[in-house]
Amino acid sequence: MAEQFDVTIIGSGPGGYVAAVRGAQMGLKVALVEKEKDARLGGTCGLRGCIPTKALLNAAHLYQKAGHFEDFGLKVEGLSYDFEKVQKYKSDVVTKNSAGVSYLMKKNKVTVFNGFGKITGKGKVEVNLADGKTETIDTKNIIIATGSVVRPIPGFETDGKQVVDSDQILELEKVPKSMIVLGSGAVGVEFASVYARFGCETTVVELLDRIVPLEDAEVSKELERNFKKQGIKCLTGVKLDTMKKTKSSVKVSGKDAKGNDVNLEAEMLLVAVGRMPYLENLGLENTKVKVSERGVVEVNELCETAEPNIFAIGDIIATPWLAHLASKEGILVVEKLAGKKVEPINLRLVPSCTYCDPEVASVGLTEAKAREEGYDVKVGKFPFSASGKARILGETDGFVKIVAEKKYDEVLGVHIIGPHATELLAEACVAMQLETTADELGRTIHAHPTVSESVMEAAEGVHDLTIHM
Repeated sequence: MAEQFDVTIIGSGPGGYVAAVRGAQMGLKVALVEKEKDARLGGTCGLRGCIPTKALLNAAHLYQKAGHFEDFGLKVEGLSYDFEKVQKYKSDVVTKNSAGVSYLMKKNKVTVFNGFGKITGKGKVEVNLADGKTETIDTKNIIIATGSVVRPIPGFETDGKQVVDSDQILELEKVPKSMIVLGSGAVGVEFASVYARFGCETTVVELLDRIVPLEDAEVSKELERNFKKQGIKCLTGVKLDTMKKTKSSVKVSGKDAKGNDVNLEAEMLLVAVGRMPYLENLGLENTKVKVSERGVVEVNELCETAEPNIFAIGDIIATPWLAHLASKEGILVVEKLAGKKVEPINLRLVPSCTYCDPEVASVGLTEAKAREEGYDVKVGKFPFSASGKARILGETDGFVKIVAEKKYDEVLGVHIIGPHATELLAEACVAMQLETTADELGRTIHAHPTVSESVMEAAEGVHDLTIHM
């Protein structure tokens, strides 16, 4: 009799591989299918997204910081960078990270199939292996965790040289002299931060009326102010509609919100908008799985599709496309399969982090959204310019903003822009998971001197009790 698995997971990104580990921990027999040609595990996040991008951001941050060492009484002569070695550092991080995922599969006795997986029938996954052979997996359950890929934008086709997408820009051999970044979401502002700090003249173009438009309006305003201070131009309310390549540059044109013509030219164009679920050739036609008009797999709050025993997680469903959420969705599914009682994920408590400079992080409702939902809102805000530790770091831009409601004092949202914002946010996530009040958060003792004190001070500010401002 053929070997049967309790669950087969298609895709080894943060959703897939985390689900595989937790499934094994729960005593399930797990198979993991990954199409990456060189057998590397980790998915888009590990290989072409979160990990390599943050490595480049770290190198750029250190370079920028070194340029201000004299502010700390330190001398640096002949400061420069070797971009080839920067890229090697990034690649080494990616390689080690991917090897770590492979180690976890071996440690947890997860069977890995290197090849393209396709659902051929109930409980059947056919894998076209890297060596050209085909193998069919017999499985009780299937989790689709295939993630997303860059969506082509008509009229702005990439060539990997002058016009690049978020995958291609990771492999540049040199820093361009100038760059236009189309889109100011996390991808756009992060790469703008990287290349501007390495000396690239950078212009960010956003269709909506502010950059990082999903964040709190005050955060968007502060980030744009900081970008301009760094020399990064920000054009908002601009719709680009044509692109023309010359031998040495890319020209784009469009109109702003007032109907005025906008014409820009740079050595390189980064198209940082648009991703789409990767569902190609997965055999969904052999199942009852439904795909919406938006191209995402339809699931219920427990990630169940319309086909019994087939689940979908991560970037292929309509929840926020974030690696950490995909991981929790995968854990929810396999724990349910193992017989544990599970609860739907509270999507209001999913953190969002953008690793530009300064960093941006948030969880919960923005002030505008809270008011829109009918809450009687009270806000506390504390600037890092009033933080002793931020002064020590020489990173005093930004603030912590806490949105609470008056009646019960519950914290509805926390929004941070400034030093270590993406790390500071964890405290807010825990606090909101435990339904903290602003008073409780403000009364919690925070160590001094730390930038985390700013969270405490912002919470105290909800009741006009901030000490250091």
